[in-house]
Amino acid sequence: MTTTLAQKPRYELLDGLRGVAALVVIWYHIFEAFATSPYDQMLNHGYLAVDFFFVLSGFVVGYAYDDRWGKMSIGGFFKRRLIRLHPMVIAGALLGVVSFLVQGCTTWGGELSPLSMVMLSLLMALLFIPAFPGQGAEVRGNGEMFPLNGPAWSLFFEYIGNILYALALRRLSTKALSAVVVAMGCGVVAFLMADGSGFGHLGVGWTMAGYNFVGGMLRMCFAFSMGLLLQRLFVPRRIKGAFWLCSAILVAALVMPYAGDASLKWVNGLYDSLCVVVLFPLIVWVAASGTTSDRASTGVCRFLGDISYPLYIIHYPSMYLFYYHYASWSATPHTFGEVWHIALAVVVGNILVAWLLMRYYDKPVRAWLTRRFIR
Repeated sequence: MTTTLAQKPRYELLDGLRGVAALVVIWYHIFEAFATSPYDQMLNHGYLAVDFFFVLSGFVVGYAYDDRWGKMSIGGFFKRRLIRLHPMVIAGALLGVVSFLVQGCTTWGGELSPLSMVMLSLLMALLFIPAFPGQGAEVRGNGEMFPLNGPAWSLFFEYIGNILYALALRRLSTKALSAVVVAMGCGVVAFLMADGSGFGHLGVGWTMAGYNFVGGMLRMCFAFSMGLLLQRLFVPRRIKGAFWLCSAILVAALVMPYAGDASLKWVNGLYDSLCVVVLFPLIVWVAASGTTSDRASTGVCRFLGDISYPLYIIHYPSMYLFYYHYASWSATPHTFGEVWHIALAVVVGNILVAWLLMRYYDKPVRAWLTRRFIR
């Protein structure tokens, strides 16, 4: 950790791990273009990065705000969180509508979406109002909550987590919060063992169809509450090489092939349960105990931390175009071997765009909003 004037010490390793997870998510989405089912998806468990993000978020929110409530109102907290998160939500939505217009405003089924519905979808994305499958504003026809920028669904649940924290979770005793964590953890495991997703995995929450909203709430409520609890109980231990150790374990967990098969989906459900309930909290604990020991590793962690959120929230509009032109279900399907150079360019391009947006849009806008609305 390092300390700057008038700021709390910063957990650089947690920032770095957030960036590592964001990079895995991009490659997970790249390889999603060439999968025929959830069972043969490369980097198969990349969807679990969201649960890791939720644990990190709970830890960081608790660390940043638990001791500030005597000097800060609930409204002040909400303003701070909106300033931190929403500028990039807006950027992602705008990139999403540009991507959809470039695509020709056509659904995955080839039908034309009226421009009025595209603009309505944009307005709903800016206001964080989810679309329901089959509604006019669900313009891509894939059932997404936010069809112009799919990954915004996890920020939707993040906002709910912040609301729950401000209104209730922060007020709980450690014992009561522990009970919430246990109850939500049991709910996650039960959802997986009952195959709530239909595929034996926890990749739910991105749509309002079926049990996705229930699954998304369980994912967020457990992981976010677990992060809050970890922060309350955290006692650092000196651990050398924590960043590289945690990065290796996290990447290995996220790229793990599907466990079992279509006839043994419970095996993959068990794997997801162990990752979310046991492994990810352990990784956060170990990483929070470590420190960067040289300028190079500190720089890597800071860079990854700086681009992690922008990268996650703006990368998917380019994925839509990638899917539209090269995916196995597109009009002209390709193999990864045929378009690996394009895939690499998409990844590198998104990293560059994320850095530019962070440097010249997100940070200046947040600084201005903070001066204007936070007193």
